[in-house]
Amino acid sequence: MDMVPRNGHVIDSEKRNLISSRYKRMTTAVNCEFWGTSSDTANSLYVGSYGRGTAISDSDLDILVSLPRSEYERFDAYRGNGQSRLLQALKNSIESTWSTSNIHADGQVVVVKFSDGMRFEVLPAFKDAYSWTNSDTYTYADTNSGGRWLSTNPKSEQEAMREKDTCSNGLLFDTCKHIRYVHTQHFSSYHLSGILIDSFVYTAIGGWHWVNPGEGSRQEKSYESCLLDYFDANCKYNFLTLKAPGSGQTVEIGNDGDCLRKVLNWMAS
Repeated sequence: MDMVPRNGHVIDSEKRNLISSRYKRMTTAVNCEFWGTSSDTANSLYVGSYGRGTAISDSDLDILVSLPRSEYERFDAYRGNGQSRLLQALKNSIESTWSTSNIHADGQVVVVKFSDGMRFEVLPAFKDAYSWTNSDTYTYADTNSGGRWLSTNPKSEQEAMREKDTCSNGLLFDTCKHIRYVHTQHFSSYHLSGILIDSFVYTAIGGWHWVNPGEGSRQEKSYESCLLDYFDANCKYNFLTLKAPGSGQTVEIGNDGDCLRKVLNWMAS
């Protein structure tokens, strides 16, 4: 049995400092181009696994950069995939800082690869000023299918994850990280998305938590076995529609579900 370790799979402080330094330089480049300011913190935030607190490496770091609404109107007015032109404009602004890095547009993001293996995916987005339900909703570009606009609410996901992690005494984050670790070590040839991992654990964890000092555990089955049982009962045949924590957006299981089950089975065996 490959049990979930407590406080395991932590990105060390030196690497976090390098992530922060590069994040700030990218933020400054985008702000100079689109906002006329040199701020290295405004109009950007970590999203994805790193933003939700469940990342275990620096090979897939996601940043959302908020651009002026006027830029949305400009690129939306283009005939034929203005979304692609938006990504190109963002790519050009980042290249002004790292002209020697591997930088390219890919679907919804601009990918920035460094020679040391660190990889950022930068998502250009526009804060939705007209949302009556949540002011932290963003519109972002998708260049696929001829170009379209989609929406996301990463802050609500992050807040929901933090709240449940606190309730579970850290077990939520530890589980999400360990699933990523097992996937990387044993099943890396299969694709497994971070949002699927986090949404599944958020739903399946129930009342499980790391025990407090002096608190006993009376469970007949291991936590890892219960996660596998939950998957088989609810996700194996798509009986359950997974929703992203907080935002409630539908998370597709698809073929990634096969990989997730392999990981859960490894942990429970």
